[in-house]
Amino acid sequence: MAFKIYKRGQGKYTRLCTGFSAALIVGLGCLQLFKQLDATDLVLWVKTMVPAGVFVGLCLLVYWIVNKPTVADFMIAAEGELKKVSWSSRKEIAVSTFIVIVVVVLMAIFLGTTDISFGMLFDRLLR
Repeated sequence: MAFKIYKRGQGKYTRLCTGFSAALIVGLGCLQLFKQLDATDLVLWVKTMVPAGVFVGLCLLVYWIVNKPTVADFMIAAEGELKKVSWSSRKEIAVSTFIVIVVVVLMAIFLGTTDISFGMLFDRLLR
């Protein structure tokens, strides 16, 4: 069967998120197609059913691809690896973010003063 769910229950969230994200992208593309067709003087039925048909066809394609054994096995393995990750605590992330912001500001100040200093130096040398 072409649309059978491969390894049902494994990698469920990864496949669901991938499928919904792809459907959102397909939906936005079909909306743009509808807007392009709406600018023409085609019949309303054609303007609406062509994007709807493309949407249904591409969603079926996404469903089929997400349940292909090779793709599904990759997503199952990816979800398994993400469960093994030790995530940082909220405090560690806040401290690290603060350090990065301070270093970026200090580097910007250093590079800005260096740029202005060299600009003034070469301006005086070239006069």
